[in-house]
Amino acid sequence: MLGSIQISQLAFGQTFARPKNLYTFANVTGGASDATTAALKQRLAAFPDAKVQTKEEWVKARSAGINKLLNLLYVLLALSVLVSLFGMVNTLVLSVFERTRELGMLRAIGMTQRQTRRMVRHEGVITALIGAALGLPLGILMAALVTRALADQGVAFRVPTLYLVAFAAVAVIVGIVAAIAPARRAARLNVLEALQYE
Repeated sequence: MLGSIQISQLAFGQTFARPKNLYTFANVTGGASDATTAALKQRLAAFPDAKVQTKEEWVKARSAGINKLLNLLYVLLALSVLVSLFGMVNTLVLSVFERTRELGMLRAIGMTQRQTRRMVRHEGVITALIGAALGLPLGILMAALVTRALADQGVAFRVPTLYLVAFAAVAVIVGIVAAIAPARRAARLNVLEALQYE
């Protein structure tokens, strides 16, 4: 994370007359205690741009930036789910329109309105699961490639199983929500008009 070139502090001081260190790491023997941290803060009070942090605080501050990036990616994921919701609604509505005669025939031979709604809902769930079955492995593959490229930076690959299950559940819910309007339209079709539909 900090680069692949290192030089001694003496050589750095001779080369740069007024150095501006982004980070200065101090190895405190016996572990950093509250007294040590307080003493460092007191000594550095004359330098307002200097900030003293323990190892845990530094790691937390660095991970906050990564968490912001992850939150941005989750927002983009939510937007993609919203766009896919409209696409699925459009697909299911067109499917109901194109199969008006078929739906009328199914209703004429005894299919109930409830069964019609359930059939369209199942189509929505299957469509959403097909999208999830294609998208989740592709996302895992892309993540594996990116983390492999950043392996020398300390980035490790880990499959978030819980998140993947949650995303699959969200896909099922989106499929059900997308099928609500088309399922109602399919259930309310007039059987005689549907049979005459061309």
